[in-house]
Amino acid sequence: MDEDAEIIAEFLVESHENLDQLDRDLVALEKEPGSRELLSSIFRTIHTIKGTSGFLGFGQLERLTHVGENLLSKLRDGELPLTVELTGTLLRMVDTVRHVLAVIELSSTDEQADVEAITATVVLLQAALTPTDAALEPAEPTPEAIPASEQEVAAPVADLPAPAPEPVVPPAPVPTPTPVQYDAPKVPEPVAVEQHHEQHGEPHRGIVDSSVRVDVDLLDNLVQLVGELVLTRNQILQRADSQTGPLADADLVRAAQRLDLVASELQESVMQTRMQPIGQVWAKMPRIVRDLALQLGVEVELDMSGHETELDRSLLEAVRDPLTHLVRNALDHGIETPEVRAARGKPTKGSLALRARHESGQVVIEISDDGAGIDPAKVAEAAIARGVITQEQAARMEPRDLVQLVFRPGFSTAAQVTNVSGRGVGMDVVRTNIERIGGSVDLSGQVGLGTMCRVRIPLTLAIIPALVVGEGGERYAIPQANLVELVRLEGDERDTSVETLAGAEVMRLRGHLLPLVHLADVLGTERLADSALTVIVVQADDLRFGICVDEVHDTQEIVVKPIGRQLKGLATYAGATIMGDGRVALILDVPGIAQVENIGAVDDLDDRSATNESHELDSLLVLEVGGGRRAALPLQAVSRLEEFDIAQIELSGSTEVVQYREGILPLLRLAPAIGLVEPVCERTQLSVVVYEDGGARIGIVIDRVLDVVEAAVVRSDVGRRPGVLGSAVIEDRVTDLVDLGAVTGATNRAMAGVG
Repeated sequence: MDEDAEIIAEFLVESHENLDQLDRDLVALEKEPGSRELLSSIFRTIHTIKGTSGFLGFGQLERLTHVGENLLSKLRDGELPLTVELTGTLLRMVDTVRHVLAVIELSSTDEQADVEAITATVVLLQAALTPTDAALEPAEPTPEAIPASEQEVAAPVADLPAPAPEPVVPPAPVPTPTPVQYDAPKVPEPVAVEQHHEQHGEPHRGIVDSSVRVDVDLLDNLVQLVGELVLTRNQILQRADSQTGPLADADLVRAAQRLDLVASELQESVMQTRMQPIGQVWAKMPRIVRDLALQLGVEVELDMSGHETELDRSLLEAVRDPLTHLVRNALDHGIETPEVRAARGKPTKGSLALRARHESGQVVIEISDDGAGIDPAKVAEAAIARGVITQEQAARMEPRDLVQLVFRPGFSTAAQVTNVSGRGVGMDVVRTNIERIGGSVDLSGQVGLGTMCRVRIPLTLAIIPALVVGEGGERYAIPQANLVELVRLEGDERDTSVETLAGAEVMRLRGHLLPLVHLADVLGTERLADSALTVIVVQADDLRFGICVDEVHDTQEIVVKPIGRQLKGLATYAGATIMGDGRVALILDVPGIAQVENIGAVDDLDDRSATNESHELDSLLVLEVGGGRRAALPLQAVSRLEEFDIAQIELSGSTEVVQYREGILPLLRLAPAIGLVEPVCERTQLSVVVYEDGGARIGIVIDRVLDVVEAAVVRSDVGRRPGVLGSAVIEDRVTDLVDLGAVTGATNRAMAGVG
């Protein structure tokens, strides 16, 4: 549904609710004709429908409600008394409005509405005005243009004698039954609407019937009940999984699986009821930008996209103030005045963009501007002046780390305190509030070009997927949104991969140094003596590090429960959950652990000992080939990794081929192609790297894939030969660098025309 259709749908739902209220109010007003409150409510309702219909371009509806509004205005001002006839005329107007709304629902326009019904209702409303008003403002269209049948309906009302000034109900003998003959116009419901839905294969349900208003507290209670259901489901699943052997209860297992399916679908549906578009937060941004731009003397163009991106209602409230502050900050610190922008060769009008999207199970919100950007040197100068860091610390910090100082409490680059900024209590509150709901915020930019602030928040906080780990006999949950990968190091691999630099334990992972934190140290327990090391690689903001744990259990959907006030002051924990066996497990706060363990200081260490900064980093696929020899291919040249059974290999001439993706894939044995001897061994499967060149595919047969690395390769001519560019030290081992163009050339020539 596009934006216009959504607006019309909301208008229809709201208008139908207002009309139902109008029916009740008009009947009540007939019993209490002197009620100013009822009259004002009726007038406001008609005025709202008239204003919205004019905004949406529904001319027929606007004309009808405009005349009704005039009549209600005279009733409200006491210029006309309320009579049974007048009430009947107003009720006919309500019915005619319903008719027009039904037409709008079918065609998104009121041009196909019953013009005669609308015209007759307009005439009745105008005739109900005082004779003087009727004479001065003749009805449109004129009575001659109205069908005779409609004139017969309108005439008795127009010829009614002037009512008595007292607003009393007239006696029983009424001259004509006209007041009760306000038959509803020939609306297209329910027959026409039903036929329309049948033709389009839709259920017989209109827009009004497809929505219902529910109290927010009821929804919150429903979410809590679903959370308890998920906990119960986890307990039953754990009990069912323990049923093994001949004593297993097959019925229990099937019922548990069915419960798992139903609970998951119910959870998804209930959580969807709490999802709301972020456009509700952005609705006030144009006004904020406009007022602040005038106050600061800047010109700015606001661009917003992703209004429809949905997230949990509770999170929507939590991000409202942080996003507002980031927008104000972009205008105050980012966008320059027109004179400054013109001097710098920029357009005098600045640009501010708000974008939202779903990405990897999270909501990503970006606030970017084309202003002055953030100068790390000025940030460092302000941080030193305010005592946030020392001169020595600033000298050791990278520019990106200096920019992140703006999130420190008490920090501000403003020269003076204003009602907009300068107090140093803004950006640190933004980060604190975002991290409190499990999100992260990152700031980047270039001097003179602009700034980008990227906020990541989870879709919901009630039920989240998590990895359950064990430490010291207890279980802990790590939110899956923070997980990157799992690494297990055993024996000699542990000794060669883990080092100690500057007193901090780090692990070499694909050419990078990864800071390590032992969960036992964080919790204050003893480490277990084990030859193997299990590392959970996690991400906190732009910082990646590893958490060493005793055990890894499994992934589960957990229900987040608030922790007690005794633990709220500990940054290590983000909440708690109840496991399937009824025991409580604490949820680890990954950013909090990074802060407590001062991971930033370790992260500053660069792997300069293993890489050469004068060379760009290359992404390589490291292979084992020729019975234990190492070789590397450029990762960007690799299309896929495949496994083929030996029985699938066929011959095309002298070339080995396999049938692959509705084509023929020629195979190239890498070992002999680069001058190595392929080991003689019985294999049931071949490991193949699929290489694509100009639309042609070749399968490169290898022994196995060892790793994917990103490193600054310093190539040596040692080992250079046909098919090999040379060699390099990769992961402390000499590795042949394969010349793909040379080794695949012969195969391409042999397979010309095949495929």
